[in-house]
Amino acid sequence: MHLIQVDSVQRWMEDLKLMTDCECMCILQSKPISIEKDEQNELILSSQYSTCDNLQLLLKRAWIISTELTRIAQKLEKSRWQRVHSMTVRVNCHVRSMINEYNTFTRSSSEEMHQLEKLLIDKCSEFTAFTERCLQTEDEEMLKSMKSCVNETLTTVAQCFGQLIELVLTHEAQHLLRQIELSGSLYVTESAVSSLFSLAQEGAHLCRIIAKEGGVVALFKICRQDCFRCLYPQTLRTLASICCVEEGMHQLEKVDGILCLADILTDNSHSEATHAEAAAVIAQITSPHLTFTQHLSSFLENMEEIVTALVKLCQEASSGEVFLLASAALANITFFDTMACEILLQLNAMKILLAACSDKRIVDTPYSRDQVVTILANMSVLDQCASEIIQGNGVQLLMEMLFEKSSSGNPAEVAACERVQQKSAVTLARLSRDPEVADAAVKLSCIPRLIKLCRSPTERNNSDSVLVACLAALRRLAVMSPGGLEDSDFQQLVKPRLVDSFLLCTNMEESFV
Repeated sequence: MHLIQVDSVQRWMEDLKLMTDCECMCILQSKPISIEKDEQNELILSSQYSTCDNLQLLLKRAWIISTELTRIAQKLEKSRWQRVHSMTVRVNCHVRSMINEYNTFTRSSSEEMHQLEKLLIDKCSEFTAFTERCLQTEDEEMLKSMKSCVNETLTTVAQCFGQLIELVLTHEAQHLLRQIELSGSLYVTESAVSSLFSLAQEGAHLCRIIAKEGGVVALFKICRQDCFRCLYPQTLRTLASICCVEEGMHQLEKVDGILCLADILTDNSHSEATHAEAAAVIAQITSPHLTFTQHLSSFLENMEEIVTALVKLCQEASSGEVFLLASAALANITFFDTMACEILLQLNAMKILLAACSDKRIVDTPYSRDQVVTILANMSVLDQCASEIIQGNGVQLLMEMLFEKSSSGNPAEVAACERVQQKSAVTLARLSRDPEVADAAVKLSCIPRLIKLCRSPTERNNSDSVLVACLAALRRLAVMSPGGLEDSDFQQLVKPRLVDSFLLCTNMEESFV
């Protein structure tokens, strides 16, 4: 869950109310604070405004319970019975609170859910009673024999809890999808899609639940209805989230999702925001990090149309975000199928991308430059690319990318900068088989910069991948222009085996004198 990534103080502040409620529940033994029904409802629902808010509250409770169960297992391992019992009481109360809260806003619960709720409450009560007996037992041998029973009960509680949460989330996903399926109302559909997006942000497991319940089918149904055009961007954004899991991809293939995306991208009547979100879905489903894209046979049938539309979107992008999404999709497609590089060459994509890089308003982050240089690196295997690079002043751009540095120190940005340096060196190495490109690189002082990146770990942020790419580029340029290196550089960085030069550079220590 993304909740874990939130600042710890902020997490504590958010959880404080839940913890306080829990202590109240401990004292009152789950009895209502007020005998007046209206007042009780007002108290319980005071911080709940929508289905989305209710689900967030439920997920927070679930996260707390899951964390507490893990901690109980740790304390049990150390035989800290006092802590085990107090934490068991707390879990018992959290479970009751979670069930009470959920039942106040759920529309209808199945018999299976009621049975699971009752079973979980019974098991929690049994667990609490068990740990209390352990606390009152002083016989060490007896405690050792009881420990395995406590472990079994803890496992049973965890399993019941997991089953209940799975059932609840499935129930909520089903309800939201029924709203999308049955409602012709723009407002209701928008609200349901928004809640579905929030659910999908909670992680891959929830995306799998949504996909299994037909979420991808329902969302593509929206994208095929003109009356919901204003919802296309939001719907496509939700689709991109769900399609990070294999179940989502299979559903996309079954409903001809690729064809629908191609239609949206090639329809000029759609807004730029819609085209950008469609590009985001393409980027997601063609990600080289996914291992389950091979079944996207229909993608090849529509690839030329999609690539053409994405190049146009890059050319006409009004913001850095739109360009990033379109270029990311193109970059992934060049990994997905080599034919894409030939299509890009025919579309003058090299010229368009190089021109965009000179506009700091459009290509404004290392992330965008990473996508551009990825496309250049993959296209550089084609012999015809060399002349395009020369004409578009591409060697100068690659040289500039060798100086890519993070301005914020953010880990993600630093990693992006490393990728830019690495891929620009790879592109130079590939293109420098052409004497004209190699000559331009030498004139732009690429060799001294490559040497600096090899010899100075801080220049490359201690990245081994950047080092290997720079050594390869340096060796290619040295062949084309042997006079550009000093003898010591040649002897250490070019003449030895690549692995020996690599080991030499990784063991170098910079002098701070």
